[in-house]
This record gives sequence, structure tokens and C-alpha cells, in this order.
Amino acid sequence: MKTEKEKMIDGEYYLAGDPVLVKDRRKSKNLLHRLNVTEYRVTKKAREILKELIPNAGANLYIEPPFFCDYGYNISCGENVYFNVNCVVLDCAKVTIGSNVLFAPGVQLYTASHPLDAELRKTHENALPITIGNDCWIGGNSVICPGVTIGNGCVIGAGSVVTKDIPDNSLAVGNPAKVIRKLNE
Repeated sequence: MKTEKEKMIDGEYYLAGDPVLVKDRRKSKNLLHRLNVTEYRVTKKAREILKELIPNAGANLYIEPPFFCDYGYNISCGENVYFNVNCVVLDCAKVTIGSNVLFAPGVQLYTASHPLDAELRKTHENALPITIGNDCWIGGNSVICPGVTIGNGCVIGAGSVVTKDIPDNSLAVGNPAKVIRKLNE
């Protein structure tokens, strides 16, 4: 039988109050407190905190505090990934970020979701993975919803709400985000 953590990562309904998940979130929050309050500036100690918080990151992960996430260990980054201030990554499912990706201030990535059925929603949650390809720029205050894949070379306009997959080399804007043109053609 699967653990609640395995169910969570696999996109199945799970119990968020499971003691293992609560302990994992507490560890993440303690690291985030150190990053966002104690260190705040990007220092050697801040980089050590990031390595512990997000162990699956490539070289040159740069995060401007404050930054927020649920677990950290579900975030995987390529090289040269930059998060500007006030970014949120609800990483109940896998968040895969390619190389050379820029996140403007206030970007939010939500893998977390909830059942539509009110009774089930009282006790269970679920999550769907998010994937962002290489060489992307995600504009300020954009929201990336559960289960979305953004292809390589994309630009997401500021304030967009991405509810569906975005193909490679696309400029997408709006709520909901729509591709308005192809890039690099």
C-alpha cells in the first residue's frame, strides 16, 4: 500500500495531515524562515540553505528572498534558474524547471489542487506536476496551474494565468493565457 507521500507525488488523493508530510513541511518552513528572515541577502549561508531546501537544482540557482514552497524536494531545476522576489512554488507534485529560466516577481506555481466534491475536499487533496522547459521567461505575477507544461523558449506575459499547456517557442498572455504568437520564427 502506498504512503500518503507517494500518493501525493503520484497525483492521487492524499491526506495532507499525514505526520510524515507535516514533518516535511515543517522542515521546509524552518529552512525558509532562515532564508527569508535570518539570511535574506544571498550569502554563502543562504546558498547552503537552498541546497538543503532544493537538493535537485543544477548550478546557479538564484533565489531573491522572500521565497515560499511546500517541500522543496519536489522541485527540480536545470542550470541558471532565477527566481525574483515573492515567488511561490506549491510543490506537492513534481515541479520540473529547465535551464536558463527566469521568474519575475510574484510568480506562483501551483501543483496543489482539491477535489470538486465537497465531502472529499474536507479530508483529501491532490496535486498534478508542472513542467517548464528551457530558456523560458515567466512574467511578473503569473500563475501556473496544476498539470501544466510550458515548452522550451516560451515567454508568459505578466499577470497571466496558465491553465493549459503552452507549446515550444510561444508568447502566451492573459487570463486564461492564450498563445498570441510564435517566437523565433
